[in-house]
Amino acid sequence: MHLNIRGLISQYGYLALFIGSIAEGETFTLIGGITVHEGLLNFTGVILSTMFGGILGDQLLYWIGRKYGTRIIQKLKKYKNKVIKARKLIKRQPVLFVIGVRFMYGFRIIGPIIIGASRLNSMKFFILNVVGAAIWSIIFITIGYYAGGVVIPWVYKIDQHIKYILLISVVIIFLSIISYTIYSLFYKKYK
Repeated sequence: MHLNIRGLISQYGYLALFIGSIAEGETFTLIGGITVHEGLLNFTGVILSTMFGGILGDQLLYWIGRKYGTRIIQKLKKYKNKVIKARKLIKRQPVLFVIGVRFMYGFRIIGPIIIGASRLNSMKFFILNVVGAAIWSIIFITIGYYAGGVVIPWVYKIDQHIKYILLISVVIIFLSIISYTIYSLFYKKYK
């Protein structure tokens, strides 16, 4: 049996991007950009599917935060300082925080929960969520599109590059082991 990957992407790509963007957006928006570069999917369709997936995911997290946020946040003792900073930012700059939370490392999931727990007006959150999702989708899909110009030709010639990939991987592992060993010896000596 022959599996037509291009046909599957063309047929189910938008749905896959929508579902993937609900939880793990950046990866799927980048992949969406690559599929646009390859002519498999339409730029506008990819933006809309990832944008709506991102909106839905953050809306769900916001409502979880509204209902259970305080209990969830209390269990995150390890991140207490980050939560306090986030709450201050939400009070001072709610517009920037809601739009920017998609771009903050470590806040992609917990950010909307904290926003919900802060009792930010639900309509205000929704409007800002839509704006943030649109900006986020356009940026990451565009990055994926241009990355596709670099990555795709390389993927088609992967067999020519495999020995270099393996060599680089071995060197990175070797250097990591050496640096960890040196650090451990130095740290123990001066502890």
